[in-house]
Amino acid sequence: MTIFSSLNTSASALTAQRLRMDVVSSNIANAETTRATIDEDGNYVPYRRKMVSFETQGTNSFSSFLERAQGSSASNGVRVSEITEDETEFQMVYNPTSPDANEEGYVAMPNVDPLKEMTDLISSTRSYEANVTAMNATKGMLQKALEIGK
Repeated sequence: MTIFSSLNTSASALTAQRLRMDVVSSNIANAETTRATIDEDGNYVPYRRKMVSFETQGTNSFSSFLERAQGSSASNGVRVSEITEDETEFQMVYNPTSPDANEEGYVAMPNVDPLKEMTDLISSTRSYEANVTAMNATKGMLQKALEIGK
């Protein structure tokens, strides 16, 4: 375990949470996008909500095995394992004047729930703030350790 391992752990969490915030803001921005992609038939497909999955970083690397063999239980942080699309059904909204309406007058709207996205955004913001606080506490401890030698 190095002196900077806790800083590295917090830094990886900051990076992961920042990406999560970016994905959530993209979901919110595309909550009304009915023409996000084109399928193989040439039809427009609404935007699909994207979700971020995390995993621990470096669990199968040589350095993690070496650290465990030396008796260190330090975590290597977190990273984004994948960004997946939510496969829930699109919301059908009656709007016969829309150019995207089907024969019955319904438009397929994205499967983005603004309330769920705002909750996810608040959660990622709080996690980001907690990691900034942890980094500042570690920085303060390192500064105090340097003052001991004066």
